[in-house]
Amino acid sequence: MTTPRLPAALEASALVRSTEAAGGFAMVLHKGEADSGTILVVALDRAGLGTLYERLPDAAGERRWTAVRRQDSDARDSFDAALARRRTQDPDVWIIELTLDDVEQVILNAR
Repeated sequence: MTTPRLPAALEASALVRSTEAAGGFAMVLHKGEADSGTILVVALDRAGLGTLYERLPDAAGERRWTAVRRQDSDARDSFDAALARRRTQDPDVWIIELTLDDVEQVILNAR
């Protein structure tokens, strides 16, 4: 049984607020379609390297946050280029950057 989706703008706002409440920093890098846009989360680690998370359906049809790309310190530009391609391919996509020690805790608790 799948869980109904929240509007993307509401979910993005909740991610930002949850991150800030946990003592982190959050910024919307790209604002997408308010109701049904896909949300991507870029989680920055202490070295400033990003991990890209996206909600993908699992075998049961539930949407779960999954790490789909990790930034390499030797090829930082390829990560940024991949984000730029996603924005071009899907102008409705939301890209939210989170800087927090335990980013996975915030996104795993997100609905």
